[in-house]
Amino acid sequence: MNTDNELILQKQDVAKPIYNLTPFTLLDYPHKSACILWFAGCNMRCLYCYNPEIVFGKGIISYENAIQFLKGRKQLLDAVVLSGGECLLHKKSIDFITEIKEMGFLVKIDTNGSKPEVLEELIKKGLIDYVALDFKAMPDNFEKITQSNLFVAFEKSLHLLLQKDIQFEVRTTVHSDLLKKEDIREMICYLENVGYTGNYYIQHFKNDVTTIKKLEHSFRELENESLSTENIKICFRG
Repeated sequence: MNTDNELILQKQDVAKPIYNLTPFTLLDYPHKSACILWFAGCNMRCLYCYNPEIVFGKGIISYENAIQFLKGRKQLLDAVVLSGGECLLHKKSIDFITEIKEMGFLVKIDTNGSKPEVLEELIKKGLIDYVALDFKAMPDNFEKITQSNLFVAFEKSLHLLLQKDIQFEVRTTVHSDLLKKEDIREMICYLENVGYTGNYYIQHFKNDVTTIKKLEHSFRELENESLSTENIKICFRG
């Protein structure tokens, strides 16, 4: 017969937040060597998402296991990237990031901006060094693309980052059936109006991969357009 303590241990064993990890990358933190922790679960269901196994899957790596891995990477890596899924959904994420910082790593967060209150606490405590904020769409397209009503939360996160002294980038994944040239121009105008300056990264959809919704081939039409402005430089990825 199980005791209460045994039941608690079983629940803790099941609730593992991290789906997988990439032990080494030179691409995901600007000019730094890093690893990536991929957090399971997301509060959006973006039609073009090519990580459905992470969004719908369960974690297999605990915080404790991740910390043990990182202890072995001190002096070997500069940074840790928390991605997903949506990494800021998980309980105890702030305590976890605190431990990472205490080991001397830089920390980058990849986020959809849906948890501005968590983001604000991380910034206040000096726990993150770089943020990549996903700008999915303007309100007219946001719910269709993300299957969520979280644009206001994203907007709060964007305004927070604009007000704080922290490095961040804004990026948008583009599928030619979901976002047209006119949509991207509207998004650039929006960013200019809120005071964003610098690089705006346009990420091409990856064709021939499994996505949350089956999509047709995406065409790379935007690279032939002059989209950069005086304050915002359009940079293409993928």
